[in-house]
Amino acid sequence: MVRVNLDTNIENYTFYEGEEGNQKETVLSINNKIKTSVSIDYRIISATLSFTPKFISWNKYNPLKGNSSYTDFTFRFFPKRFIQTLYYKNVKGFYIENMQDILPGWQKDKDAYIQFPDLRVQTFGGSTAYALNKDFSVKSIYTQGEWQTKSKGSWTPFLDYDYTIFSNTIEGQKSKETQFNIGANMGYFYNWVIAEKVNIAPYVALGFGGKFSSFRDTLTDGSKGAKENTQFVTVKFASGLHVGYNTDHFLFGGKLNFNANAYNQEENYTVENSNYFGLIYVGYRFAPPKVVKSNYDKLQKKIPIL
Repeated sequence: MVRVNLDTNIENYTFYEGEEGNQKETVLSINNKIKTSVSIDYRIISATLSFTPKFISWNKYNPLKGNSSYTDFTFRFFPKRFIQTLYYKNVKGFYIENMQDILPGWQKDKDAYIQFPDLRVQTFGGSTAYALNKDFSVKSIYTQGEWQTKSKGSWTPFLDYDYTIFSNTIEGQKSKETQFNIGANMGYFYNWVIAEKVNIAPYVALGFGGKFSSFRDTLTDGSKGAKENTQFVTVKFASGLHVGYNTDHFLFGGKLNFNANAYNQEENYTVENSNYFGLIYVGYRFAPPKVVKSNYDKLQKKIPIL
């Protein structure tokens, strides 16, 4: 199965400083608004490449906001009721979105935003999930690789983990921060089959975890600054809705997703990372090339879980 997705991927980081009720907010965003993804799925394996094409006008260079880039690779495996996800994400080029809150008199579409063109965020991550209901199809939700014939729901516990590198250069001074995140979550997925070929699938998840951070500056003379190690407790929330249409060969649908996590970096200082997007996909199923089928069958004999 081959799928092409278009989605409104919006990556931002929000910093809150001050006591509740009197907080100052700073929002860092990227200038790319439309992401394109191409996915190839075969049996229990799914691979996706995502990027922000410049031929879409909303992704082009904006002199007021600067230039941003976004790329990610995602692999998913579906052995039995498990969902194993691995991914790499690379984002570069941010600007302060809420300039009107920071500079009095600042005018939208006229004045330039404060930009961080060298701010780069690289993430290596993954998640491991397990559907507790044996009659619930996880592939029907994630890749539309199966059909759910009767409405079913399932509690799905999952672990998520990632290693993130933040790097930046301001006036010749380099800085680098690394973060390791791990969290335990519980989600509930429901696949409502409203017609033979149409389904609606909402989900919600909540989790708690830990963040382990290490930060160091590189001074203008090339020497290394003092290394700072910190630990935080994180709270995570996710929700979404999927509407799909399936036939023997053709499929299409849409999704709405929201993901957020937050932690207190220090007293009266909170950091929140949120990601919300709408997605439209179109796909087609066709007979696999003989070389793919034969090699997969040989591999399956050696690794039965495939």
